[in-house]
Amino acid sequence: MFRFPDHPWRGGGIALVLALTGSMAFAMDDMAKSMAPDMLEWGAGPPTLPEGAELAVLSGNPMEAGPFVVRLRFPDGFAVPPHTHPTAEHVTVISGTLLFAHGEDPATAEPQQVAAGGFIMIPPDHPHRATAEGETVIQINGEGPFAVTYLDPADDPRGQTN
Repeated sequence: MFRFPDHPWRGGGIALVLALTGSMAFAMDDMAKSMAPDMLEWGAGPPTLPEGAELAVLSGNPMEAGPFVVRLRFPDGFAVPPHTHPTAEHVTVISGTLLFAHGEDPATAEPQQVAAGGFIMIPPDHPHRATAEGETVIQINGEGPFAVTYLDPADDPRGQTN
């Protein structure tokens, strides 16, 4: 079975990785399918997130038009600075706790604790931020192509060098 390299997207191989993972993720067709948690293939998170996130694609392709389902795994303390998405984001906390702040100034907004089993619906272009409390796994259901725009461009990891 294909295993993600440590950082496939950081090397510019996003199209290749998504093409290869398409065989693991479920295609949208008329057949019912199931996936046990131990079947998930975790790889490095997308370059739109700070380093340390891990991603598993469950269905679809988040980089193309159409529905997708992904899971993200964050280590304790992992933070995504204030940002927006051009499409709606439906987030379910699978494990751990997500501290979620949103509104006109999410950097100063009081975060809400969303524990395992909790759900967040984020409208398109709605500013928000998130921090993991303990190792946290979230599932995002959305419409691609998925994109992230940071409110402060300096927070965007795509422009940072290590």
